[in-house]
Amino acid sequence: MEKDKKLVMVFGTFDYLHAGHENLFSQARELGDEIIAIIARDKTVKTIKGFSPDHSEKERMKALEETSWANKVILGDIKDKTTGIRNYKPDIIALGYDQFAFTYLLDKMIIELKLETKIVRLKPYRPDMYKSSIIKYNLNSVNQPHETNTLISQPD
Repeated sequence: MEKDKKLVMVFGTFDYLHAGHENLFSQARELGDEIIAIIARDKTVKTIKGFSPDHSEKERMKALEETSWANKVILGDIKDKTTGIRNYKPDIIALGYDQFAFTYLLDKMIIELKLETKIVRLKPYRPDMYKSSIIKYNLNSVNQPHETNTLISQPD
């Protein structure tokens, strides 16, 4: 990345890319010139969320690269979640509105590394609709047989 450009770093699973993710990258783009996206490793996702992503880390990485929402897409480090920050020294870390895993250590780490990185919490974009867990649920429910709801009339 060029020195005079403001570098923004985002993190995520990015299992099902949707309008909420696009909005996240749009907000991140407003904060800086170049964006690096760190893709959570399969093992990390399972640890944090309690289940594996539906798409492998390589599939998720390829899908995000194909969007061109980020200038660079890299896989996170399984052992050290701060490797990307240490290597790229972003000007801004843009966190999703619902991202809390590992974030409590960020302030301390930034001070220890003597970085001037700002942490920005991005605004949600229609989280009732554009959230990977909701999309995954809807996709799974389409493929499952549904119980029929019957209306039972009661006499007045």
